[in-house]
Amino acid sequence: MVDVRPVGYVIGQLLAVFGLAMLAPMMLDLWEGNGHWIVFLESATVTFLIGVGMALACANAQRARLSLQQTFLLTTGVWFVLPIFAALPFWMGATEARIVDAFFEAMSGLTTTGSTVFTGLDALPRGLLLWRGMLQWFGGIGVIVVAMVFLPELKIGGMQIFRSEGFDTFGKILPRATQIAGSISVIYLGITGACALAYAAAGMQPFDAIVHAMTTVATGGFANTDASFSAFGPLVQYVAVVFMALAALPFVRFVQLAAGTAQPLLQDSQVRLFFGIAAVLVAIMVGVRLLDQGQISEAAFRAALFNSVSILTGTGYASADYMQWGSLAVVILFFAGLIGGCAGSTACSIKVFRYQLLFKAIVMQIRQIHSPHGIFAIRYDGRRVGPDVLSSVMAFFVVFVVSIGVLSVLLGMTGLDFTTSLSGAATALANVGPGLGDTIGPAGSFATLNDTAKWLLAAGMLVGRLELMVVYALFTLQFWRR
Repeated sequence: MVDVRPVGYVIGQLLAVFGLAMLAPMMLDLWEGNGHWIVFLESATVTFLIGVGMALACANAQRARLSLQQTFLLTTGVWFVLPIFAALPFWMGATEARIVDAFFEAMSGLTTTGSTVFTGLDALPRGLLLWRGMLQWFGGIGVIVVAMVFLPELKIGGMQIFRSEGFDTFGKILPRATQIAGSISVIYLGITGACALAYAAAGMQPFDAIVHAMTTVATGGFANTDASFSAFGPLVQYVAVVFMALAALPFVRFVQLAAGTAQPLLQDSQVRLFFGIAAVLVAIMVGVRLLDQGQISEAAFRAALFNSVSILTGTGYASADYMQWGSLAVVILFFAGLIGGCAGSTACSIKVFRYQLLFKAIVMQIRQIHSPHGIFAIRYDGRRVGPDVLSSVMAFFVVFVVSIGVLSVLLGMTGLDFTTSLSGAATALANVGPGLGDTIGPAGSFATLNDTAKWLLAAGMLVGRLELMVVYALFTLQFWRR
């Protein structure tokens, strides 16, 4: 039997901190004379007291080391429990959201997916808008810690190749998480501050600059207006492109850069490939717009640049309805969303390094066919890649594709059309944000979907954010028999 008390102790502590974080939007509403502040006070009280109670109840089992089962449970438990309490201000607040909508929005925020069921964002209390931004900001740094601490230890999707990347405290899960979170938080906060200042200098109002800086650096995509980034000027959009790209890079490289070592960042193969993919994607989209319009204007170039980077990084902002750009552009952007950024970033989806390893494995197999008696080894950034890494990467690709297929079928069974089902499944599992079509495309929202579809998509966001296998392992008998 798995001892869940160490897991409950950590989750309880996080809930207590979460409750205290709700005081920030409460103070904003109170300062503005908005009666909505009481909702945050009630939500904060409930969350804090339950968190403290859980931590105290499980304190006798706290430990530095966690077993494999406990690590799986902790990783999944955090991303399941926190959205429940994060949904309280939506459920009890001005949106008067039903439970399914409140949970969907909270899950979308903490997984940095960016899909929303809310409309009329411009009229919401600013405390709620701040809370939405905070959820994505917290989710962004949480994703980095999970990617750098838990997934390498769990050997998920080839992430074990980064096990000693920048930090060496193997086996001590919680101390390592604390160490990495402390180092990353400084960089994360610094980039967020720089983004907010850049937005303000580009013409954003201070409040919008702060909230959008949080959702940009988290590659989350929540905006303060229904019009997303089409509501802002050209300079603001160019600033967003820069910081979306920065957020898709490995944050450990920024830690090394701050320590005075720029070489790891410059020599990182996945960083170079990411920028190469982005450049090719933008060039293709510019070409598509050129063929469509006969000429390319600055506005058309900016729209191609902004939306390409937004989809590639999984941020999900939209500055134009790219559904109107033709089927070729839509197909390209759909597959771009299945690439993602670099490992150890706030970006989502499959990640660049997995495509690198997949290509290397294919090349090795071709060489093996040509030279059956040859001995070939795959290397990644100078390190030899073991068969366990390759097998886990291949398994990830297979499970990812199968998961999209299964989720698409389930969504179709709820009554959704093919485009909405397929793109909805893909955008949830890849944590991109907008889907395709008139309903959940860049000009729509998820508000009109049926409740069953919303629950399925919320589950897909959780599974996708935790790299699939972490959640799926909990449903196997072998996991619980250990």
